[in-house]
Amino acid sequence: MLHALAARLRAEWTRLRRAAASLDGQATFVLAFAALLVALQFILGDRGLFRRHLASFLPISWHGLASWGWWFGMQGLLGFVVPAIALRALYADTLTEMGLGLGEWRLATVVAALYLPVVAVGTWVLSDGAAFQQQYPHYSPATQDWSVFLIYEALFLFYWIGWEYLWRGFVLFGTAPAFGLHAIFVQALPFAALHVTKPWPEALLSIVGGIALGALVWRCRSFWIAVPIHAAQMMLLDLWCTLRIRTGVSGIGLEAFLDLLGRVGG
Repeated sequence: MLHALAARLRAEWTRLRRAAASLDGQATFVLAFAALLVALQFILGDRGLFRRHLASFLPISWHGLASWGWWFGMQGLLGFVVPAIALRALYADTLTEMGLGLGEWRLATVVAALYLPVVAVGTWVLSDGAAFQQQYPHYSPATQDWSVFLIYEALFLFYWIGWEYLWRGFVLFGTAPAFGLHAIFVQALPFAALHVTKPWPEALLSIVGGIALGALVWRCRSFWIAVPIHAAQMMLLDLWCTLRIRTGVSGIGLEAFLDLLGRVGG
């Protein structure tokens, strides 16, 4: 009986070795490393961790903005800097292979030019709601000081670069040699999974949005187009909410918009 069990274990070990040897090394590394980077972002990028262990090294007046900067910065570091270095060092010979080239920049420019005005109008309408003005920007003191607002948004942009590159750059282009067009759906899966705690319309739309953004990046051959497409939704909402809070303007029509511009200019 023991002999039969040992023989079975040896056979299974042989099958395991053969299966491991058949794996595509680059795709395996990219998917496993991406999972590790997400876990590290939630662990090391935690704002609570920053407040408990690092905030004491800074003036008290900096603690709020710095905690958000820590979260945003860790996403940029672990989502963009680290995976880009890893992909370049181990597998990619050019920026294009990493999704960091200019790609079809003319097409990307046209798409952005068509999309951003729609986002601007949509976020303008949403910003008229009190619930949105209470939520955005997440760091509320940014609504009272333009210097703080600009620092916050610059850090936020770095966050979006990290978020987008991890999925639409590292995972998409890193698995493309093995999966081809299916890499678009591979990168959309974890993107959707990370939205499951959002309100259900956003959670469902993240599936469509993840596939659509992946397809757009694939077509343009560069992840950069995904940054303004995704980041603009939040950054413009932050801007409109801040302007409404500072001016007290409400309403969504042209008259309200012109009133807001007049008060800002005055």
